[in-house]
Amino acid sequence: MVRNFLSDRGRAARTVGWVLLLGAVIGTVLLGISPSPYAIERPGPVYDVLGTARVGDKQLPLIDISGRQSYPTTGTLDMLTVYVDGGPQNEPSWIEVAGSWFDPSRAAVPLDELYPAGETQDQSDAESAIDMTNSQQDATAAALSELKIDYTTSVQVAKVIKGTPAAGELKAGDGLVSANGENVTGLTMLQQTIIANGTAKPVTLVITRGGQERTLEITPVINAQSKKPAIGIYTGSSYSFPFDVRIQLKDVGGPSAGMMLALGIYDKLTPGALAGSAHIAGTGTVDPGGAVGAIGGIRQKMYGARGDGASWFLAPAANCDEVTGHIPSGLTVFSVRTLGDAIAAVKTIASGTDTGGLATCPAA
Repeated sequence: MVRNFLSDRGRAARTVGWVLLLGAVIGTVLLGISPSPYAIERPGPVYDVLGTARVGDKQLPLIDISGRQSYPTTGTLDMLTVYVDGGPQNEPSWIEVAGSWFDPSRAAVPLDELYPAGETQDQSDAESAIDMTNSQQDATAAALSELKIDYTTSVQVAKVIKGTPAAGELKAGDGLVSANGENVTGLTMLQQTIIANGTAKPVTLVITRGGQERTLEITPVINAQSKKPAIGIYTGSSYSFPFDVRIQLKDVGGPSAGMMLALGIYDKLTPGALAGSAHIAGTGTVDPGGAVGAIGGIRQKMYGARGDGASWFLAPAANCDEVTGHIPSGLTVFSVRTLGDAIAAVKTIASGTDTGGLATCPAA
């Protein structure tokens, strides 16, 4: 009787153990396939700004200049993109997120960092398309500024975000004249001025509204996404150029191609081949004054550049904290603050001379 009792109890214990194990496995699987509050960034398509792009059933120059002499180019100047898998209506699973943790070319990003509360993916895509259109205009302006070619421009408030310091102070259509005494040349310059101003005091803005100048004082706050001082506006620029520059690039959004597009326009407007035979990639916003600004997804862009065969990479100096310690093997990265820095870097690389004098991000 004792033997049978112990045997029965042992079988019961084993049964309970298997049930618990099975429950744990089922729970893990269910958790793994359940939606997560993340999106996954990974390297996207790479475009040579000196090359061609498919438009419909045709291959056309990615940068096409008419109304002014342009020159042949050689080498490769790649602009990079980032795919974002997932969104507010299509969250990736925890299994997919876990996979990104073991792949240095991918990153899991909280959805609320990519899509502000209440913003749909369609709204985000529309804003991204506007950013790309503005960046193409800014890139043209930056290249012409570098070449001392005159054009006319005005920087305006495109949108005021509700619940921010600018709400009730600025309106869409307001012209932005100066910030803390410096002429506003574009969004990057304005952002840098606001960041340097900080949140302890107001930034002084001179604007035009209804044909009259006004002076406003607006105190920035820390933006929940960028973690940097901001006042809560989108800007746009209106330009009148002396000739036509068409950038034929479809289904690509965001402002981060600006610097590379400006390099391509500059190269086509100047005799000789800026890049020589080098394969150079890069990223960064650019404003009409040539200031290069930070972008998102730079680690994915570095891996995208290396995967496409680039040996050299131009990164915004403001992104150095994300570059340091994460550079793919075989890629050399230089940091740039202005379009002039980028042009100088490309010339040095193309010449085959020592690049030791070019700025880099701090070593890990």
